[in-house]
Amino acid sequence: MNNPKVFLTAEWRKLALAQYAVDKEILSKYLPPNTILDDWQGKYYVSLVGFMFMDVKLRGFNIPFHTNFEEVNLRFYVKFKEGGIWKRGVVFIKEFVPKPAITFVANTLYKENYQTLPMKHLWIEQKDQLEVAYSWKNRNWNSFAVTATSKAEDILAGSEEEFITEHYWGYTKIGVNKTSEYGVEHPRW
Repeated sequence: MNNPKVFLTAEWRKLALAQYAVDKEILSKYLPPNTILDDWQGKYYVSLVGFMFMDVKLRGFNIPFHTNFEEVNLRFYVKFKEGGIWKRGVVFIKEFVPKPAITFVANTLYKENYQTLPMKHLWIEQKDQLEVAYSWKNRNWNSFAVTATSKAEDILAGSEEEFITEHYWGYTKIGVNKTSEYGVEHPRW
């Protein structure tokens, strides 16, 4: 049974993440109203994230030619206080996808900052190693790649890795004094 409140469902596969600590003033201009920057031990991170959207469904239905595709995004971390409780979330500075319809819907309806570009990915799985690369073409081809062990490891509670991966809200600046909030459900990474 489809949940009418759920707009989009998908699997995120072969995630590649790279984090960079930046000066918080760099991020201030992107802050949605009523959110504050979230830090990890005094450091403010920006993450470059590449992944495959797989089995994408809108309101429970597959959209032809929009079921599986790459995404690369640049994000940072914020908090929003509601009813005395801090909700940890992300703000997307830029998101690249290869599908114009995705860009149109995200930018028009949700005021996100998507851009349509030619994209490709590379996955090389070996016995002890996994190589994942995402590329996008904006004049020239740009690439982002990671090499990791193929053995999955638990993310430790209270760790920097947990800070980066465990966010369940997205926030978007949609006006001078207006912020959009949406929930993101995913299993613990």
